[in-house]
Amino acid sequence: MVDDAFVSKENPKKAKDKKKKNKKKRGGTKKKMTAEQTLAFKAVTEWVYLDQQSSPPSVSSASARVVDDFGVQKTMGRGGEKVVFELHSHSKCSDGFLSPSKLVERAHGNGVKVLALTDHDTMAGIPEAMEAARRFGIKIIPGVEISTIYSPRNTEAEEPVHILAYYSCCGPAKFEELENLLANIRDGRYLRAKDMILKLNKLNLPLKWEHVARIAGKGVAPGRVHVARAMVEAGHVENLKQAFAKYLYDGGPAYSTGSEPLAEEAIQVICETGGLAVLAHPWALKNPVAVIRWLKDAGLHGLEVYRSDGKLAVYSDLADAYGLLKLGGSDFHGRVGNSESELGSVNLPVLALHDFLK
Repeated sequence: MVDDAFVSKENPKKAKDKKKKNKKKRGGTKKKMTAEQTLAFKAVTEWVYLDQQSSPPSVSSASARVVDDFGVQKTMGRGGEKVVFELHSHSKCSDGFLSPSKLVERAHGNGVKVLALTDHDTMAGIPEAMEAARRFGIKIIPGVEISTIYSPRNTEAEEPVHILAYYSCCGPAKFEELENLLANIRDGRYLRAKDMILKLNKLNLPLKWEHVARIAGKGVAPGRVHVARAMVEAGHVENLKQAFAKYLYDGGPAYSTGSEPLAEEAIQVICETGGLAVLAHPWALKNPVAVIRWLKDAGLHGLEVYRSDGKLAVYSDLADAYGLLKLGGSDFHGRVGNSESELGSVNLPVLALHDFLK
């Protein structure tokens, strides 16, 4: 209970004005699109609706001409319709919890118009995703998140780096070349998972290979998430976060590497097969500046800058400094009861999307 003596007796008119001011501050200022943004918006929406029966939103509509403070499209069509891109997602084909078709269905429910499926080291889920996307009127960008190693001459600076590869709707050119790279990584994932299980057993945290393989599913190369889920089921940890924080983090007591290629080699293959190479979650790196500089020289096209909580200025500045595309996505896995960003929760500026599609 609050004592009346400590309750403010503020002037009602001033209190009302203050409330309005705070509301305006929270919502941000609205402004019309520039001529450049208008042209970019037109090109992006035409691409989105190219193969669909419905016509693209009109650029002349009032709702389509409003952007927020950092140029992100909020309502890109009549009736407040959004044109939402989701450029980073995972399915059961790697370490996600939903099938590709269920992922597409969820994306549709969240208003996503363009979905990139970027499973770890496999594109096996793309055909199922594309089939489901036709039912829901969603466009699929074939993608993959490739596990690599950044290994400069100074071996102490070595660290794992994930490279997102994006392709046109036709998929990679020279598919066999890309698949050979991915298959080698997947083979290494089996050896890596077995090594992690061995290390956990030595730490008196008994796990069986069959348990991890069952969680991963038939034909799926196991990753750290599958080992973490087995640890939770075995009662060794309370949740996935604890499994990673105590045992499976990079360099942790149960961490192990597989047969990941050098990051620059993966980028070369992506470029040779007609893809765009984008550095995933650079904020997770120990030395992002050195990694970005090194990979830019290897042919890197962009890096993730936007998250569901907004733009990360330091990485936006790095993208500008090295002439890289600025992208981002939710990195959605569909973990039950886990606080992760939802599909379609990352707002991407229309100019960034236009540059990406070009």
